[in-house]
Amino acid sequence: MIPRLRSGRRWPAAVAVVLAALAALALSACGAKKDTLTTRGTPQRIDLVLDYLPNADHAAIYAAQATGAFRAAGLDVRIRVPSDPAAPLKLVAAGRADLAISYEPELLLARDKGLRVASIGALVQKPLTSIISLGGKVRTAADLEGKTVGTAGIPYQSAYLKTIARAHGFDPASIKEVNVGFNLVPAMLSKKVDATLGAFWNVEGVQLRRQNKHPTIIHTEQAGVPTYEELVIVAGQDELRTRGDVMRRFVQAVARGAKAVRKDPQVGVDALVKADKSLDPALTLASIKATLPAFFPADAAFPWGYQNADEWKAYGQWMLDNGLVKRLPTPTSLTNEFLPGRGI
Repeated sequence: MIPRLRSGRRWPAAVAVVLAALAALALSACGAKKDTLTTRGTPQRIDLVLDYLPNADHAAIYAAQATGAFRAAGLDVRIRVPSDPAAPLKLVAAGRADLAISYEPELLLARDKGLRVASIGALVQKPLTSIISLGGKVRTAADLEGKTVGTAGIPYQSAYLKTIARAHGFDPASIKEVNVGFNLVPAMLSKKVDATLGAFWNVEGVQLRRQNKHPTIIHTEQAGVPTYEELVIVAGQDELRTRGDVMRRFVQAVARGAKAVRKDPQVGVDALVKADKSLDPALTLASIKATLPAFFPADAAFPWGYQNADEWKAYGQWMLDNGLVKRLPTPTSLTNEFLPGRGI
């Protein structure tokens, strides 16, 4: 799956002080708060807009719905698929949706344009975007030199290629980038390109392996691009002030869904297939199993959904250095306040 329109310099001292304070608060709260999700009364409605069609990346959300975690949290969650992949963040900013699933890069781009949105939890902790090649044409990132690479035409994907080239000591201009839109896999199968950058290792990569196409898959963060959180839960900044309790219950219910999927991936498969009968159950199961490590922080001391402020800072600096944003993203781009065990 690709984002269908759908990271040298230091941060200023004042920002560094704010980050340090936030980090200290977060660490002091870790494990100190026991959350009770069960509520009484009329469930509160939450309109959630996905980033794309239901797929393995959303397993925790659909599992929370199927296992009753949302209901136990006093929530009536309505899940919507966007008609326009660029719409979710705009809908949240305009108050026409309560929450959205989006990508860290897209969130930072939106904030740079003035949208008052913030990430309240990481749905997928690691980059899923990858370099994929068939037929042994590209076995390492250095092999991209002189090759034709298909992308979805997203600006930061071009910046990824330039960063990767520089990291491996060759001229970025030697790469011929071709915008193939959503047709990344067909472009490889037809040999129109030597490799692609944009397909997800846990979806297209798994599919190609199951088809015995023997893909070479290189994760972008292993090729020189700063790491980031591929999928995040986004809310409007004003909503966080007025409906913080509701947002907290949502995030913590999804955390329960993620744990249910980790315990039994079939829970996620059944819930997803029920939502979209066109999904292949076997492929969905394989994709969920491949994604499981990315659903949780690498450090078990942190709760589900944890967002690493230092990694966000590094990726934001990379975006600034590459001309993708006009100013350095502020610490208010994300908050861990609403995660299990966090808050006051």
